[in-house]
Amino acid sequence: MNIEELRKQIHYHDKKYYIDNTPEITDYDYDQLMQELIELEKENTALITPDSPTQRVGGVPAEEFQQVKHSIPMLSLDNTYNEEDIRDFDKRVRGLLPNETIEYVVELKIDGIGISLVYEHGKFVRGVTRGDGDVGEDVTANLKTIKSLPLVIDYKEELEVRGEVYMSKTTFQRLNQEKEENGEQLFANPRNAAAGSIRLLDSKITASRPLDIFLYTLCILGDIQTQYGALMCMNVMGLKVNTLTNIFSDIEYVVEYCNSWIEKRDNLDYEIDGMVIKVNSFKQQQELGFTGRSPRWATAYKFPARRAISKIEDILIQVGRTGSLTPVAVLTPTPLSGTTITRALLHNEDEIRRKDIRVGDTVLIERAGDVIPAVVEVLLDKRTGDEVEFVMPTSCPVCGFSVERPEGEAVTRCTNMSCPAQLKEYLKLFVSRDAMYIDGVGGSLLEKLVDSGLVKNAPDLYFLKKEDLLKLDRVGERSAEKAIEAIEQSKGNSLERFIYALGIRHVGLGTAERLVANYVSIDEIAETTIEELMNITDIGETVATSIVQYFSQESNRQLIERFKEAGVNTQEIVEVSDTAQTLTDKTFVITGSLSVPRDNFESLIKSAGGKVSSSVSKNTNYIIVGESPGSKYEKAVKLGIKIISETEFLDMV
Repeated sequence: MNIEELRKQIHYHDKKYYIDNTPEITDYDYDQLMQELIELEKENTALITPDSPTQRVGGVPAEEFQQVKHSIPMLSLDNTYNEEDIRDFDKRVRGLLPNETIEYVVELKIDGIGISLVYEHGKFVRGVTRGDGDVGEDVTANLKTIKSLPLVIDYKEELEVRGEVYMSKTTFQRLNQEKEENGEQLFANPRNAAAGSIRLLDSKITASRPLDIFLYTLCILGDIQTQYGALMCMNVMGLKVNTLTNIFSDIEYVVEYCNSWIEKRDNLDYEIDGMVIKVNSFKQQQELGFTGRSPRWATAYKFPARRAISKIEDILIQVGRTGSLTPVAVLTPTPLSGTTITRALLHNEDEIRRKDIRVGDTVLIERAGDVIPAVVEVLLDKRTGDEVEFVMPTSCPVCGFSVERPEGEAVTRCTNMSCPAQLKEYLKLFVSRDAMYIDGVGGSLLEKLVDSGLVKNAPDLYFLKKEDLLKLDRVGERSAEKAIEAIEQSKGNSLERFIYALGIRHVGLGTAERLVANYVSIDEIAETTIEELMNITDIGETVATSIVQYFSQESNRQLIERFKEAGVNTQEIVEVSDTAQTLTDKTFVITGSLSVPRDNFESLIKSAGGKVSSSVSKNTNYIIVGESPGSKYEKAVKLGIKIISETEFLDMV
């Protein structure tokens, strides 16, 4: 199969999986197609195009976002907060359009980040944030990492569409759990997490935080006469629209539909903070026009806050994969948003002290995207004097080892590296999709493996035999075979997956990828220094110190040796060409806009024996400069580093 056919197949399966929710092949078969494309593009780097599925992983960090003026301003909507406000909106519309039949389209109001997308000749070329409505930021590289955003659509003329980028509740919970365990500040809600991710200068980090998108505005209408027709048209083109949209001609049905979602929204895996009501007819929209910065033909109905009053009956401690001790409030069962709440996350000891939370307190709780809600505040007027202050334990509640709170951190940690609670949580990370992706080895099986003593650390997984698994309760022949096959297959994973799977504090998948861009093996990384690591873009002192500390521990070095003994890949997988000696020991930095994808140059450098760095230092040999170079170019001039053009570089290789 040639490159173009492979791309078409992958684009097709992306749409079936991420947009239509009707996958036709297994994840394994999809991964095989993608791997085949990656290999073909490695062999034919000149054929890599910006719309290739392989370009979703993110490229070299941007130096800054370019400002882009919107062709049509991205306006905000007026808000309504109750049923009467909705009815008043209807009266205003009918008053301006007397004797006309009015139809309303009612859409879910996605709690995300407004975005504008431009397609040319059926290919995605630019994505811009809403910004102030008139000017936004070009975040095209980050948007390309969104699997549900098609890079190619079935429409060959220029097209602009608008919508909302969001983060699912599932992704948000995973991301915040990692931050909690690493002692980092948590995102307040999925919207903040999406906003932070879409504006990262390093698109590889954005790729490690899966985002999603819904489109709801078509800027070029043609013969389309209604908003509902525009949604259907975008769907036919291959763009993702929200199907939970309805049309009503009676405002009372609109009110009923809006209110029905106040409770139902908790069944969604994404946050909505209200409903959007629009006049369906584009002709009527034009007649109604605008007032100030808002259209007269649309309004947003905002949902009331999801809060309830409960009582704290106890405070328990959860132990995470890095040994973090997280206090959790046990609540009197409390109905909230269609479910019964029994627990609330308290985050850390400082948070408890700041809010003065005590066992026995009556508190206000809120669900803000988390499965486990948070305590908003203590209702002090409800105190009786019998409440008990919380004291952080001095030993781990799981293994009994002593705990410590490092200076400058908010998180208390268990000091026992072999703590069963830590091990179980860590192994869940190790086998996860972004790490070693060991399909068939889930939480239930990991619990049994740890409890039985078969697995005392991650390398032990690679020494398991089918007979070991069959001894465990409720593990059958086929399940055991599948698990062993998946474990064996994971040995050949890339170096960045392995680094991420090690669970080094503060090292996510994006940081792992940056490490691999500068080092070719785990052994090289193990011997590096804090100063060298801090020369890499987006690796600061905290992350660099954490990496060096990890490899300075003899127990961790022994674990890596056991991984090697088991046959796990610990080196970057690079096919070296016949010209490998051309750039040996030479380090390159690339800046500015190039005539072809930057990854093409990176592949050429690596295949010729050179290294690519994301930051300029005294160790840089050459800087390849494209159009509009940034601060890296200026630093290279100051340091006297050799500056070359694209053509000069190609002559070298």
